[in-house]
Amino acid sequence: MLAWPETLLEEAGSQGIVMNEAARSDSYLTDEERERIVDLLQQTCEDVLTAVQPVNAAQWGFRPGADRWSIGLIAEHLGVVERRLFRQVERALDAKLNRSWLLETGGKDELIVRLLVDRSDKRDAPSAVVPTGSVDKGTTLRVFLERRVQSIAFAETTTDPLKAHTLDHHRTDVGTLNAYQWMLYIPLHTRRHLKQISEILATSGYPD
Repeated sequence: MLAWPETLLEEAGSQGIVMNEAARSDSYLTDEERERIVDLLQQTCEDVLTAVQPVNAAQWGFRPGADRWSIGLIAEHLGVVERRLFRQVERALDAKLNRSWLLETGGKDELIVRLLVDRSDKRDAPSAVVPTGSVDKGTTLRVFLERRVQSIAFAETTTDPLKAHTLDHHRTDVGTLNAYQWMLYIPLHTRRHLKQISEILATSGYPD
Protein backbone atom coordinates (compact mmCIF):
# COMPACT_ATOMS: atom_id res chain seq x y z
CA MET A 1 0.00 0.00 0.00
CA LEU A 2 1.35 3.42 -0.94
CA ALA A 3 2.11 5.74 1.94
CA TRP A 4 0.85 9.16 0.88
CA PRO A 5 2.62 12.12 2.50
CA GLU A 6 0.47 13.68 5.22
CA THR A 7 0.58 17.10 3.53
CA LEU A 8 -0.89 15.67 0.32
CA LEU A 9 -3.68 13.98 2.23
CA GLU A 10 -4.46 17.23 4.03
CA GLU A 11 -4.48 19.14 0.74
CA ALA A 12 -6.81 16.62 -0.89
CA GLY A 13 -9.09 16.76 2.13
CA SER A 14 -9.22 20.55 2.10
CA GLN A 15 -10.06 20.57 -1.62
CA GLY A 16 -12.91 18.21 -0.93
CA ILE A 17 -14.22 20.53 1.76
CA VAL A 18 -14.00 23.50 -0.60
CA MET A 19 -15.87 21.58 -3.28
CA ASN A 20 -18.58 20.50 -0.86
CA GLU A 21 -19.03 24.02 0.49
CA ALA A 22 -19.20 25.56 -2.97
CA ALA A 23 -21.58 23.00 -4.45
CA ARG A 24 -23.92 22.79 -1.47
CA SER A 25 -27.62 22.45 -2.16
CA ASP A 26 -28.44 26.19 -2.12
CA SER A 27 -26.00 26.79 -4.98
CA TYR A 28 -28.51 25.12 -7.32
CA LEU A 29 -31.59 26.83 -8.70
CA THR A 30 -34.70 26.44 -6.61
CA ASP A 31 -37.97 25.75 -8.41
CA GLU A 32 -39.00 29.34 -7.72
CA GLU A 33 -35.76 30.76 -9.14
CA ARG A 34 -36.01 28.63 -12.27
CA GLU A 35 -39.62 29.67 -12.75
CA ARG A 36 -38.69 33.31 -12.25
CA ILE A 37 -35.92 33.37 -14.82
CA VAL A 38 -37.87 31.35 -17.40
CA ASP A 39 -40.95 33.56 -16.99
CA LEU A 40 -38.86 36.72 -17.32
CA LEU A 41 -37.12 35.43 -20.44
CA GLN A 42 -40.38 34.37 -22.06
CA GLN A 43 -42.35 37.49 -21.13
CA THR A 44 -39.71 39.98 -22.23
CA CYS A 45 -39.29 38.07 -25.49
CA GLU A 46 -43.02 38.34 -26.16
CA ASP A 47 -42.93 42.03 -25.21
CA VAL A 48 -40.12 42.75 -27.67
CA LEU A 49 -41.93 41.01 -30.51
CA THR A 50 -45.20 42.77 -29.65
CA ALA A 51 -43.50 46.16 -29.60
CA VAL A 52 -41.25 45.75 -32.63
CA GLN A 53 -42.98 43.52 -35.16
CA PRO A 54 -45.74 46.05 -36.09
CA VAL A 55 -43.45 49.03 -36.73
CA ASN A 56 -43.07 50.27 -40.29
CA ALA A 57 -39.86 51.43 -41.95
CA ALA A 58 -40.23 55.05 -40.84
CA GLN A 59 -40.92 54.03 -37.25
CA TRP A 60 -38.06 51.50 -37.29
CA GLY A 61 -35.54 54.22 -38.15
CA PHE A 62 -37.01 57.14 -36.19
CA ARG A 63 -34.56 58.68 -33.71
CA PRO A 64 -35.93 61.06 -31.05
CA GLY A 65 -32.63 62.94 -31.11
CA ALA A 66 -29.25 62.89 -32.82
CA ASP A 67 -27.73 61.00 -29.89
CA ARG A 68 -30.70 58.72 -29.28
CA TRP A 69 -31.29 55.24 -30.66
CA SER A 70 -34.17 54.21 -32.88
CA ILE A 71 -36.34 51.15 -32.26
CA GLY A 72 -34.32 49.37 -34.94
CA LEU A 73 -31.04 50.15 -33.21
CA ILE A 74 -32.41 48.99 -29.86
CA ALA A 75 -33.64 45.72 -31.35
CA GLU A 76 -30.27 45.08 -32.98
CA HIS A 77 -28.52 45.86 -29.69
CA LEU A 78 -30.71 43.36 -27.81
CA GLY A 79 -29.64 40.50 -30.07
CA VAL A 80 -25.97 41.38 -29.73
CA VAL A 81 -26.17 41.74 -25.94
CA GLU A 82 -28.10 38.50 -25.54
CA ARG A 83 -25.17 36.59 -27.04
CA ARG A 84 -22.64 38.55 -24.97
CA LEU A 85 -24.47 38.00 -21.67
CA PHE A 86 -25.04 34.32 -22.33
CA ARG A 87 -21.33 34.02 -23.01
CA GLN A 88 -20.75 35.48 -19.54
CA VAL A 89 -22.87 32.66 -18.13
CA GLU A 90 -20.75 30.14 -20.03
CA ARG A 91 -17.52 31.76 -18.83
CA ALA A 92 -18.72 31.61 -15.24
CA LEU A 93 -19.56 27.93 -15.62
CA ASP A 94 -16.14 27.26 -17.14
CA ALA A 95 -14.52 28.68 -14.00
CA LYS A 96 -13.90 26.63 -10.89
CA LEU A 97 -16.48 26.54 -8.13
CA ASN A 98 -16.13 29.60 -5.92
CA ARG A 99 -16.20 28.64 -2.24
CA SER A 100 -17.00 32.28 -1.34
CA TRP A 101 -19.90 32.61 -3.77
CA LEU A 102 -22.49 33.39 -1.09
CA LEU A 103 -20.35 36.10 0.50
CA GLU A 104 -19.41 37.66 -2.85
CA THR A 105 -22.79 37.49 -4.61
CA GLY A 106 -25.37 37.54 -1.82
CA GLY A 107 -27.98 40.27 -2.35
CA LYS A 108 -26.83 40.98 -5.90
CA ASP A 109 -30.17 39.86 -7.42
CA GLU A 110 -31.82 42.98 -5.99
CA LEU A 111 -28.85 45.15 -6.97
CA ILE A 112 -29.15 44.09 -10.61
CA VAL A 113 -32.88 44.83 -10.60
CA ARG A 114 -32.31 48.32 -9.19
CA LEU A 115 -29.52 49.17 -11.63
CA LEU A 116 -31.38 48.01 -14.72
CA VAL A 117 -34.82 49.37 -13.82
CA ASP A 118 -33.51 52.88 -13.18
CA ARG A 119 -33.18 54.56 -16.58
CA SER A 120 -32.11 57.83 -14.99
CA ASP A 121 -28.67 56.23 -14.71
CA LYS A 122 -27.89 56.22 -18.42
CA ARG A 123 -24.56 54.88 -19.58
CA ASP A 124 -23.02 54.51 -23.00
CA ALA A 125 -23.03 50.94 -24.30
CA PRO A 126 -19.62 49.28 -24.72
CA SER A 127 -18.38 49.67 -28.29
CA ALA A 128 -18.68 45.93 -28.91
CA VAL A 129 -22.47 46.05 -28.52
CA VAL A 130 -23.24 49.39 -30.15
CA PRO A 131 -25.67 48.69 -33.01
CA THR A 132 -24.58 49.45 -36.56
CA GLY A 133 -27.97 50.18 -38.11
CA SER A 134 -27.02 48.02 -41.08
CA VAL A 135 -29.17 45.00 -40.12
CA ASP A 136 -32.67 44.79 -41.58
CA LYS A 137 -35.73 44.25 -39.41
CA GLY A 138 -36.30 40.62 -40.37
CA THR A 139 -32.72 39.59 -39.63
CA THR A 140 -32.67 41.59 -36.40
CA LEU A 141 -35.76 39.86 -35.02
CA ARG A 142 -34.60 36.43 -36.18
CA VAL A 143 -31.24 36.83 -34.45
CA PHE A 144 -32.85 38.06 -31.24
CA LEU A 145 -35.38 35.24 -31.21
CA GLU A 146 -32.81 32.53 -31.94
CA ARG A 147 -30.62 33.69 -29.08
CA ARG A 148 -33.53 34.07 -26.70
CA VAL A 149 -34.73 30.52 -27.46
CA GLN A 150 -31.23 29.31 -26.51
CA SER A 151 -31.36 31.25 -23.24
CA ILE A 152 -34.80 29.88 -22.35
CA ALA A 153 -33.80 26.29 -23.15
CA PHE A 154 -30.75 26.60 -20.91
CA ALA A 155 -32.76 28.09 -18.03
CA GLU A 156 -35.35 25.33 -18.30
CA THR A 157 -32.89 22.43 -18.32
CA THR A 158 -29.63 23.34 -16.56
CA THR A 159 -28.63 21.18 -13.60
CA ASP A 160 -25.41 23.05 -12.80
CA PRO A 161 -24.85 24.77 -9.43
CA LEU A 162 -25.17 28.16 -11.11
CA LYS A 163 -24.73 30.21 -7.96
CA ALA A 164 -21.38 28.61 -7.12
CA HIS A 165 -19.84 29.66 -10.44
CA THR A 166 -18.91 33.34 -10.59
CA LEU A 167 -17.49 35.97 -12.91
CA ASP A 168 -16.63 39.60 -12.21
CA HIS A 169 -18.70 42.35 -13.80
CA HIS A 170 -16.73 45.16 -15.48
CA ARG A 171 -18.44 47.69 -13.18
CA THR A 172 -16.72 47.82 -9.81
CA ASP A 173 -19.97 48.86 -8.10
CA VAL A 174 -21.46 45.54 -9.24
CA GLY A 175 -18.46 43.31 -8.61
CA THR A 176 -18.77 39.54 -8.69
CA LEU A 177 -21.92 37.94 -10.09
CA ASN A 178 -22.83 34.28 -10.16
CA ALA A 179 -24.08 32.48 -13.26
CA TYR A 180 -27.72 32.72 -12.14
CA GLN A 181 -27.35 36.48 -11.78
CA TRP A 182 -25.76 36.72 -15.22
CA MET A 183 -28.80 34.84 -16.54
CA LEU A 184 -31.10 37.23 -14.67
CA TYR A 185 -29.25 40.13 -16.28
CA ILE A 186 -30.50 39.06 -19.73
CA PRO A 187 -34.27 39.69 -19.37
CA LEU A 188 -33.76 42.65 -17.03
CA HIS A 189 -31.54 44.29 -19.65
CA THR A 190 -34.28 43.61 -22.21
CA ARG A 191 -36.89 45.13 -19.90
CA ARG A 192 -34.76 48.27 -19.56
CA HIS A 193 -34.77 48.74 -23.32
CA LEU A 194 -38.48 47.98 -23.58
CA LYS A 195 -38.94 51.08 -21.44
CA GLN A 196 -36.75 52.96 -23.90
CA ILE A 197 -38.96 51.79 -26.76
CA SER A 198 -42.03 53.01 -24.85
CA GLU A 199 -40.37 56.41 -24.50
CA ILE A 200 -39.81 56.54 -28.27
CA LEU A 201 -43.44 55.63 -28.96
CA ALA A 202 -44.53 58.55 -26.79
CA THR A 203 -42.13 61.05 -28.42
CA SER A 204 -43.58 64.00 -30.29
CA GLY A 205 -42.99 63.52 -33.99
CA TYR A 206 -43.03 59.72 -33.89
CA PRO A 207 -44.16 58.68 -37.42
CA ASP A 208 -47.57 57.21 -38.16
